Amino acid sequence: MQSVKTSNPVGAGSRAPPTLSKLNDTNGHQFMVPTKKINEGEDVQFFLTSKAYKDIVTWILMLNVAMFPRKTADGKITTWPTGLSPQNLSTMVVQLQSLLQDLHTMIEHNPPNTGPRRFGNIAFRSWHAMLEAKIDDLLKQYIPEKLQSSSVGEVTPLAEMKAYLLGGFGSAQRLDYGTGHELSFLAFLACLWKLGAFAASEEGVEERAIVLHVLQPYLKLVRKLILTYTLEPAGSHGVWGLDDHSFVPYILGSAQLSPAIVGNAHVPTEGSLKGAPNPSAVTKLESVEMRRDSNMYFDAIGFIFDVKKGPFWEHSPVLYDISGVKAGWAKINKGMIKMYLAEVLSKCPVVQHFPFGSLFLWERDPDAIAPAATAHVNSQPTARGPSENSVGTAAPWSRSATSLPPPSTGANIAAKRGPASETLPTTRLVNHEVPARSGDAVNATVPRTAAPWAKSNNSTIEVKGTSAANMSLTRAPWAT
Repeated sequence: MQSVKTSNPVGAGSRAPPTLSKLNDTNGHQFMVPTKKINEGEDVQFFLTSKAYKDIVTWILMLNVAMFPRKTADGKITTWPTGLSPQNLSTMVVQLQSLLQDLHTMIEHNPPNTGPRRFGNIAFRSWHAMLEAKIDDLLKQYIPEKLQSSSVGEVTPLAEMKAYLLGGFGSAQRLDYGTGHELSFLAFLACLWKLGAFAASEEGVEERAIVLHVLQPYLKLVRKLILTYTLEPAGSHGVWGLDDHSFVPYILGSAQLSPAIVGNAHVPTEGSLKGAPNPSAVTKLESVEMRRDSNMYFDAIGFIFDVKKGPFWEHSPVLYDISGVKAGWAKINKGMIKMYLAEVLSKCPVVQHFPFGSLFLWERDPDAIAPAATAHVNSQPTARGPSENSVGTAAPWSRSATSLPPPSTGANIAAKRGPASETLPTTRLVNHEVPARSGDAVNATVPRTAAPWAKSNNSTIEVKGTSAANMSLTRAPWAT
């Protein structure tokens, strides 16, 4: 298996994409119950150089390149839209479809509570409890019999895979779902691949079947769970995140619209499939509805339109910015993969719940390159407590009555604030102008965003000690 280097994770250019290796002998393999290993930022840095990280990235790249359109020697182009009737599916793919259908049926047996609530519906805990109670029987019913026992040790392959399947459907405790749960289901599929559960086929054929007929139905099921039980986003960045719940459909959906390739030898990083919609089409509801049944990217955007109201640029500014890319869907695809590595696999709140066993090893990959000292790496949380000399922040009620300051008057409040020129000015979006996107020409005066109730202020922001010459701007991966 080819090593995955963080310096070129996309597999672009003339280099063939990596392949996730399979176990040669499952009977002689020592399986393990996966356990939590990531507790603080330093653990994330080790994870980025681990064998598990390499396998996860390899698996995603395999699925990604499989979704690129193909061109034959005579110039015929074949695309892979979602929603087509399945043909000649392998037994494992069909079994996984049945498994997902059973999980979908369980929603009918656990209807949402109708009482008042502020966040997620607690009926989701009943659905998740049913999943935990039935998961062993479901795995025995749908997973090949050869993977249900082990000749070495007491832990079976099913026992190791179960942790990843359970982790793929949100948190019953927090009533949420996010990209970490999506990652767990991807790992479950990768476990089956490693164990040889999927049928041998021409390169890319079985991978496409996994995406179109397992992963896409999984996303449909998850969206049903989110809508039924009003699950909260897990680890969301709010409007400044790509999506509240998912990421992978944007990778695979952009691959569907990228230029056709011959085999797997070359993955383009710019351009689009002939006849593909312009990336800006995702901002128009009519265009999204027309394409969501055939493309994973537009389907994910369609779900955003289902659950959010208002201007697209307002509730999804990152996706709006991406819609301005002029270099085509392949450019977006490359940027999405880089963003996934940085915003999902490199973030402690996302990967901290991912467990490690024998199939995803918590061991250093000898070919790995140490992660660069970027803002993503340096901003990781730490499990260390405050030092003895540190001064903590006390609650207002923790002080004694004699230590409380006297009530402030309007005059001394203004004095404490200092002159108006030292306060930060308020900004507003002038005349509700639509902000510029990555591919748009930059206006000389960029509108600034403010709360609707903010007063007008024409002063400018000046950061002492910082000049335009030495400021370092952060750019999106797809920005030219």
